[in-house]
Parts: sequence; C-alpha cells; structure tokens
Amino acid sequence: QVHLVESGGGLVQPGGSRRLSCTVSGFTLDAYTIAWFRQAPGKEREGISCFSTNDGATLYADSVKGRFTISGDNAKNTVYLQMNSLKSEDTAVYYCAIDTWGSNTLSPSDMDYWGKGTLVTVSS
Repeated sequence: QVHLVESGGGLVQPGGSRRLSCTVSGFTLDAYTIAWFRQAPGKEREGISCFSTNDGATLYADSVKGRFTISGDNAKNTVYLQMNSLKSEDTAVYYCAIDTWGSNTLSPSDMDYWGKGTLVTVSS
C-alpha cells in the first residue's frame, strides 16, 4: 500500500524559510514524478513543483520560481521542498503526490497518490 507522509509545516515569519519533507513508502516503481501542491482557503489546489526520479528533471510554477527548490533523496525515499523568502500568500496546506506515469506534470488530475498535507502559515 502506498503512503505519502508530509512533514515540516508550521508557523514562519514573512521572509523566512521552511523545509518540507515527503516520505514515500510502499512504492517500488523507479521512474515516476513526485510533485508538491498547495491549497489555500477558498482557492483551488495549485501545483507548485515536481521532480522526476527518472532523470532528476524539475518543474516550478511561476509563483514559486526562484524561491522554492525541490530535491530528492532516493536512499531515504524522501523528497524535499525548500521554501525561502516566504510571503503571506504562501500560506496553505501543502501536499505531495505521485504521478506513476512520470510525465513531469503539475496537474492535480494526473496524480495517482496523495499525502494528507501539512499546513504552512506565513505570518508575523
């Protein structure tokens, strides 16, 4: 059974940094895409970054480009999202998800498995 568990959320001040982790278990496919999404209250779920375990390719939404960095540690079955220069508009529940087709996409409808999310609140 596939499980994705996010961690690292919490309260952070504007301009600060936070690193989120997504640990995957029960999944053996070598080549897939793991992505980070977020959903703010009253808004649609937004794809913000993805990482291909096949070739290490990454993709970022314009809203986080230059501030967020996605990376993976295959030995730990974990993907990270380093978030810098955080803004109040980054406040959201952050989810990780897997696309088993490895299509390097930020579309929620392409994801096959989801974690339950971790809340990041950016506020002074």
